[in-house]
Formats: sequence, structure tokens, C-alpha cells
Amino acid sequence: MSEADIKNILEESKTIAVVGLSPRQERDSHWVAKYLQNQGYRIIPVNPNAEEVLGERSYPDLASVPEPIDIVDVFRRSEAVPGIVEEAIKVGAKTVWMQQGVIHEEAAARAREAGLQVVMDRCMMVEHRRHFERGSAEGRKAREEGKGK
Repeated sequence: MSEADIKNILEESKTIAVVGLSPRQERDSHWVAKYLQNQGYRIIPVNPNAEEVLGERSYPDLASVPEPIDIVDVFRRSEAVPGIVEEAIKVGAKTVWMQQGVIHEEAAARAREAGLQVVMDRCMMVEHRRHFERGSAEGRKAREEGKGK
């Protein structure tokens, strides 16, 4: 996945289903999703053990989400990724994004075969900041062009 591809995913996507989004504020999934929400993305929590996270209704699985999903952001252990990828394919997601430390080459290959874009072992918040926040060369350029979230 090239830097241009990652930037394009972040620019074009609007809705992110966060699988494993925790209601606990100290968890990485919570503050990364909150950051993304504050950048204007629609966050959809996917956690069968939570009713609501970040003011949004939580769903038990991707199949239960009643709207189109651009990115499936995975905050689960690597061994859970194949099932999540299969769900992402079934619901027509455009991208599977495995957060930093989440790696599953076979599931990534399956997602690509089905036409999904795959980002693996990268933090979406870090990538967004690198491309769009004040202070970064990419961020300055995006603001000048009126792009970015």
C-alpha cells in the first residue's frame, strides 16, 4: 500500500466501522476512534458487549450495521481477522484496515482477492495526522487544496 493510496483512502472514506471499539476511554480503540470522529468521520462501533460508544449505537457484528461501510478498522487480535475479513466482504466494505500490531497475511490476501483495499499494521490516527494535521507538509498541502478531513 503506497502513501498515496493511504492518503486517498483517508480522503475518500466517510464511514468507519471500528471492530473491537471499547467503551473504556483508556483503550487505544476508544481514543483513536474519538480522534477520527473529531476529524469528521462517521464512526460505527462494532462490539457485542457494548450498547453505545462515543455517542453511537454499537452493533454486535458487521452484518448488523444498517448502512454502507467504507473502512472496517480492526482492533482485534490477529487470529480474529479472517472472520472479520469475510464479514467485510459480505457487507461490501471498501477497505480493511488492521491497526498497528494486527497482522494476518492470508486474510489480507483474501480481502484483496475480493477487491478490498488492505492496510495492515498501521494506526489510522497516526496516518491521518501524518497526512493532514497542521505542521506536516502533507497536511499543509491538503489544507491549501481544501482537502482532508
